[in-house]
Amino acid sequence: MPKTRNYQTEAIIIKKTKLGEADTILTLYTPNLGKIQGFAKSLRKTRSKMAGHLELLTHSQIALARGRNIDTITGAQTIDSFLPIKSDLELSSSALYATELVNQFAAADVEDLPVFQLLLATLKRLSASNNSDLVLRYFELQLLSLVGYRPQLEQCVACHQPLKEATNYFCPGAGGMVCADCRPTQPFSYPLSLEAQKTLRLLQSSDYEGVSGITLTSELSHQLEAVIRNYIRYLLERDVKSAAWLDTLKTQSGPT
Repeated sequence: MPKTRNYQTEAIIIKKTKLGEADTILTLYTPNLGKIQGFAKSLRKTRSKMAGHLELLTHSQIALARGRNIDTITGAQTIDSFLPIKSDLELSSSALYATELVNQFAAADVEDLPVFQLLLATLKRLSASNNSDLVLRYFELQLLSLVGYRPQLEQCVACHQPLKEATNYFCPGAGGMVCADCRPTQPFSYPLSLEAQKTLRLLQSSDYEGVSGITLTSELSHQLEAVIRNYIRYLLERDVKSAAWLDTLKTQSGPT
């Protein structure tokens, strides 16, 4: 059955690229189409009626018309603008970090409803939570599982034995934890405390309600952030740009 020329979809706006003097190309993450792009004509003009509905980090219902190279956005209506995120610089930076990860890991035009649901839930949690670090660590581990890079946290990736309750080591190149006996065979690994290991496993294997009560000390938070960031950097073979901005904001706001 041929595709109709006009269609509608829910979408979260995850990236905006300026084109010419007033046009914009939007990267949208949708529940049934995956990551797509849409052309928004004259979006940056002050009289644009769609501009408010097509802001970054907005969940909208979007109408598009199919084009030869890129589809054109013909209408939009906000479902959730996530105002608490947009009124807080650190929260908006956290949300941009989450959307950048989705953009980096998601292939174009590949449906992945669980990823859409995870991103939408993460934006809602950031809007309502006072613990953005926990929200992001949960998001990162769940996203890695959904896109096929779930780290092995239960057993040693070298000898495949269950990990002992002791300091063990994470090796990004091997995709998970390494025991003390096998560490010499995995030189690019670094230690993780027992508390960090247990927290990572809980974040990986639980629903959010099961972890929402976790209190992250400053030391534990830094450990978790470092191990997941290093793993993501290894997978993407690049730094996540918005992560550096998020780190700058945290430094300016003082210790957590």
